Amino acid sequence: MDKFFKFKESGTNYRTETVAGITTFFTMAYIIFVNPGILSASGMSWDGVFVATIIATVVGTLIMGLVANVPYAVAPGMGLNAFFTYTVCFGLGFVWQEALAMVFICGLINILITVTKIRKVIIKAIPRSLQLAIGGSIGLFIAYIGLKNAGFLVYGVTSEGVTAGVDIVPELAHFNDRGAIVALIGLFIIIILMFMKVKAAMLIGIIAATIVAIPLGVVSLPPANELFSNRMGAVGDVAFSIFGNPGFGSLFSDSSKILPALLVIFAFSLTDTFDTVGTFIGTGRKTGIFDDKDEKALSESSGFKSKMDKALFADAIATSIGALAGTSNTTTYIESASGINVGGRTGFTSVVTAGMFLLCLPFAALFGIVPAQATAPALIVVGILMADSFAGIKWGELEEAAPAFLTVLIMAFAYNISYGIAAGFIFYCVAKIVKGKAKDVHPVIYVSTALFVINFIVLALGII
Repeated sequence: MDKFFKFKESGTNYRTETVAGITTFFTMAYIIFVNPGILSASGMSWDGVFVATIIATVVGTLIMGLVANVPYAVAPGMGLNAFFTYTVCFGLGFVWQEALAMVFICGLINILITVTKIRKVIIKAIPRSLQLAIGGSIGLFIAYIGLKNAGFLVYGVTSEGVTAGVDIVPELAHFNDRGAIVALIGLFIIIILMFMKVKAAMLIGIIAATIVAIPLGVVSLPPANELFSNRMGAVGDVAFSIFGNPGFGSLFSDSSKILPALLVIFAFSLTDTFDTVGTFIGTGRKTGIFDDKDEKALSESSGFKSKMDKALFADAIATSIGALAGTSNTTTYIESASGINVGGRTGFTSVVTAGMFLLCLPFAALFGIVPAQATAPALIVVGILMADSFAGIKWGELEEAAPAFLTVLIMAFAYNISYGIAAGFIFYCVAKIVKGKAKDVHPVIYVSTALFVINFIVLALGII
């Protein structure tokens, strides 16, 4: 084991790696509750998504540990699952089987661009300001969903008091609803524990809020004989559903939905790619997991010459496997930093994390009682953490600030991640052209912008 994972070379040991793996698990275990809650809103089976979430997480994280030998965990991504349900299914009208098919295609594309130089071209093409804006905007988008699920916002009232048919002007709830009270308690617990640097703050907050929800009547306990039942078979409700009709059989059968489908796949791939790269670079530089030599190999070499190449490949494979199992895009979790911070340096950390997730399978019925109001605070806090990206944007320079801010504005208030990305790309191109810096824009950005513009024209003409 020492030889395989290179403990001595990485300056670590079995005990440290084990503690790191358990720490990572506790800081990201909320995804077991949150992912089924978000995806089941699209019509998917809660139990099926619960099992699929664990399968995708275990397989993806094991690949990360055993193939790339890095201490990162992979799971269905926050923001990407919201995009899946609220934009692709609710907004664009695709059924969840078709959305999963698009996730699968995204995984194949990411595998392709990982083993070729295309990925490196894309990474170099997107300006850093837009990468940061996209990451932070997704955090705001997630937090807004959390506010809604918590019951903190009340809709249907304008500043003039008009209520008929109005649902776009929210106001703060009066907190006379028991569900909102549960969410408020959970939010305070999570934030206070995070102030105290408790690693499992989100998990503890979710569990505490769920316990409070029981006597308040927000949720009911299942019968005792079903509390610890194994629902492994429920994965059949969602697994391999992409190969049917609806699914691949219907995805491109409607010509009016071909362009939206392609744009969705593009948005999936773009978001997944930069979430992962950002996590690797942001956490790997300080710790030496990815050193300067490794980053140079990533940029200049072909094939799998660097650990980051292998890690990106593992992440891409996990997305396709997740789609087959029945869940939205997987991505490398920033919460992996918690395990890294306590000394995790090799893939054994990931193996331990995967093992912890596997132990959760027999408790589907128990996790099923967790209400949306208990998981909503986790969404809000994840949004807070992702807002860190905004700090790197040069807000004092309009040329950079305008595309970044419009990315944030449109993504949050239009309730659409891909349109936020589109706004950023379009105004970035405009800014550079007007400033006489058109040559500074990579052709990849121009092509992507053209696709977004075509989509908006099609929508304006009422073709879709």
